[in-house]
Amino acid sequence: MIALSPADRAGVDDAIAAALDRLQARAAALGDGAGALASAVAHAAGGGKRVRPALVITAYRALADGADGADGAGDAQGDARADAAVWQTAAAFELLHSAFVVHDDLIDRDLERRGEPNVAGRFRVRAGHYGAAADDAALVGDAAAVLAGDLLLFEATRLIATVDAEPAARDALLQIFDDAILVSAAGELADVENAARTDVPDTDALLGVAHDKTAAYLFEAPLLAGAALAGASAPARAALGAAASDLGLAFQLVDDLIGTFGTRRQAGRAPGADLREAKRTPLIGFARGGDAWPQVRSALALAHTGPIAVRRAQRELEASGARDEVVVLVGDALQRARSRAASPDLPAPAVALLADIATAIEVRIP
Repeated sequence: MIALSPADRAGVDDAIAAALDRLQARAAALGDGAGALASAVAHAAGGGKRVRPALVITAYRALADGADGADGAGDAQGDARADAAVWQTAAAFELLHSAFVVHDDLIDRDLERRGEPNVAGRFRVRAGHYGAAADDAALVGDAAAVLAGDLLLFEATRLIATVDAEPAARDALLQIFDDAILVSAAGELADVENAARTDVPDTDALLGVAHDKTAAYLFEAPLLAGAALAGASAPARAALGAAASDLGLAFQLVDDLIGTFGTRRQAGRAPGADLREAKRTPLIGFARGGDAWPQVRSALALAHTGPIAVRRAQRELEASGARDEVVVLVGDALQRARSRAASPDLPAPAVALLADIATAIEVRIP
């Protein structure tokens, strides 16, 4: 979506590695289980496209005052300090994402991530090696996933709390981070509860969940964190946050389309996963409000049974017009984001950044 420069990528990777190395060194003294848990945490946080760090850093660079005009030894030291602070903040958002992924896999009962055993999968295998029965091995795997996610959440928060920035900026970062965690947790719980309901909530409620579970931590918080480190004005932060909110909603709606209609390559897992898992997305909300709902509901009830049932559910949703309505909604959200980005309170580099994000979201529509 937004690429990091080699120097920024190295700075972020070094900050992540330092946090994980610290965790592993401390865990090694606590026994084999703790060491294995720390190793699984490090594996869970490895790789990735570093989307959230890129948003933090590009927002910072787009909004920083006087970033291009400094020279001399004193200014060089200041630049190095600023780079270290932004890299550490960016690393915190990547670890936050890793924590959410670990917990999300547990919620979804997934045992793999990117084609390899995830934390729960690794610890099920580990439990099997010392003779645990299947149910006990599953309990061990689930416990390890909860604890690994907790450790990642703490490491992410510790990085924010110890960033070498002005007190006002650090306080702002902590508030942004705090809000992102709470809103995302509320959105994830609502998503799970909606899947367990026998009825389908109204579309507005489902749109609220789509925003809360993703937009807060994936777009709004990283962009606002970069702005806070840059010392951006309150009007600039407000314009940036409003545009980021729309971008986050659009991104999640596109993710819902991919989870329903996308290919294995697009979704990173078997096609129609959201249908098999009975996800209550805005797509389903739109279908519920149409004349074709009886046929859609019947198809959705069987989608968990296999690929043939998934394809039928996809056809019924397509025929209901729900997919087209979501695509229109994505377009509306992106247009709002572009309009908000045109605020006179945002400098040209920030406007260009938001436009690039909108385009990158648009091209993901399946």
